[in-house]
Amino acid sequence: MKTLRIATRKSPLALWQSEHVADRLRAAHPGLEVSLVPMSTRGDEVLDRSLAAIGGKGLFLKELELAMLRGEADCAVHSLKDVPMELEPGFALPAILERADYADAFVSNHHDGIDSLPLGARVGTSSLRRQAQLRALRPDLQLLDLRGNVNTRLARLDAGDYDAIVLACAGLQRLGFDARIRARLESPYWLPAPAQGAIAIECREDDVAARSFCAALDHAATRTCVEAERAMNRALHGSCHVPVAAYARLDGEHLRLDGQVGSASDGRAVRAHGEGRGDAPDCLGIEVAQRLLEQGAGEFIADSLVDIDAD
Repeated sequence: MKTLRIATRKSPLALWQSEHVADRLRAAHPGLEVSLVPMSTRGDEVLDRSLAAIGGKGLFLKELELAMLRGEADCAVHSLKDVPMELEPGFALPAILERADYADAFVSNHHDGIDSLPLGARVGTSSLRRQAQLRALRPDLQLLDLRGNVNTRLARLDAGDYDAIVLACAGLQRLGFDARIRARLESPYWLPAPAQGAIAIECREDDVAARSFCAALDHAATRTCVEAERAMNRALHGSCHVPVAAYARLDGEHLRLDGQVGSASDGRAVRAHGEGRGDAPDCLGIEVAQRLLEQGAGEFIADSLVDIDAD
């Protein structure tokens, strides 16, 4: 293989991430040509409904996976937080790059943080996880849907549609919008989506050459942390339909994981913490998920799924 073709969405952030991966691959494999295959996905095209209502974040992957199956691309680059807990059969993630900033960003043109928002302020986010945490902190807020790429969301804030919006710090930083971050929403009082801030490369499981090239970019410590977070989410049967949050930290061989499941309708939530060995991230994720279920997380999960069915 002399050329590696990367399937990517067309949004500015997706293109930045794919170019970043392409540069890393060229550096790791001198002489390898790397090209991008930009594509539009249903998740990008349908913006008038929530992701949960139209099929979930897997919509961002489907067309890219089909391109790999047709032989039009050798791999695809994703924000790992958008990758379903179970990959389609025949696909693998040979590389998870070192995690960038995991936190969420509070973005506003007139207010410094959630506490400083006026009574009844309009906050834009379509993430059920973010809605649940906002409801818990400020039940008076008006939470309004916000879809589209990063540039589109910032433009709607600037147009006055919202008093504030919540985005991922990593996405803003990658696109050069660091100055738009008024406050970082971070652990322990605010938890991110599982695997937030990490970029993953997906390949066909049987494409040994592509998997070998991409595996050179794998970051072991990041993989350990996100595997714990994703194992927790998987054990909860979580998806973008469910307000699940998780954050893991690795200290030497010691792994810590915080998890939360909440209600986007009233802000109630349950939270659990676990510690274990770095060589067994799945076990820790399952353990924390069980603790959440013992506290009643199943109620919030069931309620979320009922709401989706109603749509």
